[in-house]
Amino acid sequence: MTNGRIPEEVIEAVRRKHDIVETVGKYVHLTKNGKYMKGLCPFHSEKTPSFTVTPELQIFHCYGCGKTGNVIRFIEEIEGYSFPEAVRVLAEEAGIPVTWSDSEGGRRSEAETERLKMVEAHELSAKWYHYLLMNTTHGAEALRYLRERGVSDKLIDQFMIGYAPPQWDTLARFLTARQFDPSLLERAGLLSAKNDGSGYVDRFRSRIMFPIRDRDGKATAFAGRVIGEGQPKYLNSPETKLFAKSRTLYNLHQARPSIRKTKQVVLFEGYMDVIKAWYAGIHNGVATMGTALTDEHCQVLARQANEVIVCYDGDDAGQSAALKSIAMLEKAGLKVMVSMLPKGKDPDEYIGEYGPEAFVREAIGQPVSATKFKLIYSRKNHILLTEEGRKNYLLEAVRIVAELDSSIEREVYLQELSREFDIDLQTLKQDSFQMREELQKKRPQRDNNDISWNNGRNEKRRTTGAPMPLPAYANVERRLLHVMMKDRDVAQIVHERLGESFNIEDHAALAAYLYAYYAQGFDPDAGRFIATLQDERLERTAASILLMNGDFPFDEEILSADIEDIRKVPRYKEIERKREEMMRAERSGEIILAAQIASEIITLERQLKGRPDDRI
Repeated sequence: MTNGRIPEEVIEAVRRKHDIVETVGKYVHLTKNGKYMKGLCPFHSEKTPSFTVTPELQIFHCYGCGKTGNVIRFIEEIEGYSFPEAVRVLAEEAGIPVTWSDSEGGRRSEAETERLKMVEAHELSAKWYHYLLMNTTHGAEALRYLRERGVSDKLIDQFMIGYAPPQWDTLARFLTARQFDPSLLERAGLLSAKNDGSGYVDRFRSRIMFPIRDRDGKATAFAGRVIGEGQPKYLNSPETKLFAKSRTLYNLHQARPSIRKTKQVVLFEGYMDVIKAWYAGIHNGVATMGTALTDEHCQVLARQANEVIVCYDGDDAGQSAALKSIAMLEKAGLKVMVSMLPKGKDPDEYIGEYGPEAFVREAIGQPVSATKFKLIYSRKNHILLTEEGRKNYLLEAVRIVAELDSSIEREVYLQELSREFDIDLQTLKQDSFQMREELQKKRPQRDNNDISWNNGRNEKRRTTGAPMPLPAYANVERRLLHVMMKDRDVAQIVHERLGESFNIEDHAALAAYLYAYYAQGFDPDAGRFIATLQDERLERTAASILLMNGDFPFDEEILSADIEDIRKVPRYKEIERKREEMMRAERSGEIILAAQIASEIITLERQLKGRPDDRI
């Protein structure tokens, strides 16, 4: 097993404390289907539910994408945790003491030790920067600037905002005095090496510092804003072991409870927007920190919410970015709404000018649909005072409406266009219908395509088409393993008479793991057994075997027949191979060689005592 320093009894306690139906139900809408619970898979796109949770076995399995496992594996996959992280989170939720990190038997890997040291350095740096801002003359100007921008001391404390002084090596001296290796600090993105190789300097200087935190609230990077003039105006930490800007969202750790409660997230462009929105009472806001929205960002959001309100700047650049974000967010399965800010205003400025109540009531409380926003955006690009401009806008508007799946929504928007431009509604409907037909022809007709998503979780497209039928002996092995996972005595008999001589590699591996599992004194327990595998492919195989219909008859006679059938397979394959050799010899005119091979085939068939079993 590869559970490292985490005691086996802790893993078992975590698994038993968390009912898989209850845990999965927080992320997936499940409905009862006989002895199973079914729903749309949270890991890939589908329209027909193929995601199954089995309360009796405490496992989940998707017949579409193959994801499978117990409650720990589910949390790993859905939250992007490593195995130790998932166990830790579930243990803390269940009130199980997390004591294994410092256990005598547990030794951290070099990479993990370095990562933890980097986190420690960031945490210290965040506290130090915050202290400099709030308590020293170095940070006085920055503190005054923040207060003038409407950022209260309470908000500064809430978001741990700090200040990096202008000196070249203040942070370097602060951390090296605490025994941090400068080269590690450079890899962490806190220091930069001097060009002449003579030492290190602070990466951030003369900047207001905003700590960027991971999902657990630990500082892993910084965003720095220059005061006054200077370039670049905004500076983020570089990509490190701790920080990947393409999947990191500012403030997600604080926003998650509110997002989970409302199933809605507000997406901003920058950290100052998030902070001012928090002051206004918007506690479900996150930001991409000025970087472009990525598919990874969208997937992270879709794991947390069903709906997103895009609240970008009201200038042309902000509106253009909002338009681009719609397709990406919808692709991730999110319902998208867009906040319409006055031209040229960003959320921070809006709150400052109109007040927090107006921002909550109007900007966030009255967003427009993604379709409405597209129509508004398109309208700006056409001169409606000219006949050509109106015609081009209408054609583009009808195409936007035609993309909607809901016939009611299409009807509403087409009626609005008909009234506004005095165009016959039936004419608009006809054009819309033709455009929809064109779109449908271009769209692959299957659940799992590039633009079809259910509730926002995705992975690489799986291949489609009917699966190849398994050879009969594979089904015999699966049936035998199914019984072995439920019956220790059967497993013992198979161990003695067959060992690991299964003909399919994964089946042989599962048998070996199962023998080891029972040898440790464990009782038959599917969820616990799967937890010992720590191999995604084997977990998928084990789950699919466990979910076979277990009502088939099974007794000593069938057990013996199954073992014998499995043992015969290599000889059948050898006979088949020799037949091919004989045919090649005959085609080559090597009659004597062909006769020798035929004799060998007869000998092998006699050893099998007759014809091959029809079931193999």
